[in-house]
Amino acid sequence: MPSAISLVTLLTDFGETDYFVPSMKGVMLGINSQIRTVDLTHAIPAHGIEQAAFFLKSCYEFYPDGTVHVIVVDPDVGSDRRALLVSTSRYFFLAPDNGVLSYILQEEASVEVRAIENKQYRLDSAGATFDGRDLFAPSAAWLTKGQSPGSYGRLIYDYVTLPDHSPKMNEQILEGRILYIDHFGNAITNITTSEIETFRAVTKQECTGLNVGDVTMKGLKSYYGEGATGLPEVLLNSNGHLEIFVKQGRAVDRCGLQVGQKVELI
Repeated sequence: MPSAISLVTLLTDFGETDYFVPSMKGVMLGINSQIRTVDLTHAIPAHGIEQAAFFLKSCYEFYPDGTVHVIVVDPDVGSDRRALLVSTSRYFFLAPDNGVLSYILQEEASVEVRAIENKQYRLDSAGATFDGRDLFAPSAAWLTKGQSPGSYGRLIYDYVTLPDHSPKMNEQILEGRILYIDHFGNAITNITTSEIETFRAVTKQECTGLNVGDVTMKGLKSYYGEGATGLPEVLLNSNGHLEIFVKQGRAVDRCGLQVGQKVELI
């Protein structure tokens, strides 16, 4: 388990126009004035747990050991859903127990999951609608002050994870799905290099393209500029995921794509 440093990242669906994010930062600075905060994004679609999970998976590991990652995408705030402190060999994660940490729990080493139960780490408030400010922000700040994870609450093992939508072979076709749509309108799928290798091993042939809806994209491009202007294409991106794009356009609009939509490697 690493020693916490005074670096806290924030990932929410709060947007940029309300008081939510500044309130969280103010609470943290009031506890530890040396905290540095990094805004991963506050533009996750409202209640987009799956999108937040993928976003976190795609960037958290580039931060220094001891970083405290705070994720607040919390449709059930105020209910009896638990708040979690997850400690790994490199990082700390604070988030609601709703599956947003699924990839972290799968991929990180030496994972320890605790429910945040100690009221010392919660602010008093009139209502129960803002755990980002009243629970997660002070909990993160006290962690950077050296509080032990063991002081937050008991270990738990029945935490929530997202449904398993891993790509699967269906005869000679590998079926996957769209995980995320980025700012450029590109659609990132859950088919990675390892699934492509599985496809090759099972079918004894190279993949020839990708189907999504009634659109078939033949072959894999190496980079965006290699595509034909205005036509949907597919490539392997730098994170190792197959990605649907349109050169100088938006694949999401051209093909009517959405998160969760099925894709087929052929």
